[in-house]
Amino acid sequence: MTRPLPAMTGLTAQFYEWCSRGELRFQRCSRCATFRHVPRDLCAECGSFDWEWARSSGNGTVFTYTIVARALHPGFADAVPYAAAVIELAEGVRILGNIVDCPPGELRIGMPVRVDFERQSDAVTLPVFRRALTT
Repeated sequence: MTRPLPAMTGLTAQFYEWCSRGELRFQRCSRCATFRHVPRDLCAECGSFDWEWARSSGNGTVFTYTIVARALHPGFADAVPYAAAVIELAEGVRILGNIVDCPPGELRIGMPVRVDFERQSDAVTLPVFRRALTT
């Protein structure tokens, strides 16, 4: 069974189009410069409808996570156990993602990560995260 993929409509499709180009971009309000995710028309900070797609550094840290031991969808049965992690990026945006090079037992809150991309289909490339090297 295949895994469910995001619907490629509206602003969501635009987000994933950037991912397919190997770029992590988020909406940034043109009035107050606040980054936001998930994509939407209105800035929750100042109420402006003016925004742009701004490139993210791709650097972040693990904000929180949970280890999934039992697949809630048959398409994920071969992946358990895996960690569903909330990543806080340098721009202040939080995004749900997978950390692909770290066994769930080694995951730590505050661990530095860097974005990478995995092509899932002709239409969908997902952002994933890898441990970042610390100096």
